[in-house]
Amino acid sequence: MTKKLIHLEGLLAFVMGTYLYFANGYGWLAFLLLLFVPDLSMIGYAINTKFGAYLYNAAHTYVLPFLLILASFAFPADWPLMIGLIWSAHIGLDRMMGYGLKYETGFRDTHLQKL
Repeated sequence: MTKKLIHLEGLLAFVMGTYLYFANGYGWLAFLLLLFVPDLSMIGYAINTKFGAYLYNAAHTYVLPFLLILASFAFPADWPLMIGLIWSAHIGLDRMMGYGLKYETGFRDTHLQKL
């Protein structure tokens, strides 16, 4: 039951982030180019699992994208909202697919499942 709720939550976050992105008139190219940028945080695993988990988790929590979305209300630039919505959609897509935050024990150990 809990796993299904997290998958549903991810689906809704992905749909809402994507919808709001395009509802604001932003284009497909930037969306497609930036959607998987947070996965570059996996490079941290080249150093060690502790740093890799820290970097991956920093890029896969909603805190930073939500702060960007909030910043978009204070600043006239479009980029904070664009990036925040794409980033939120990415995290939602990951959760929908069953990818979770990482433990320091290894890349496959997540808060949702062992991959």
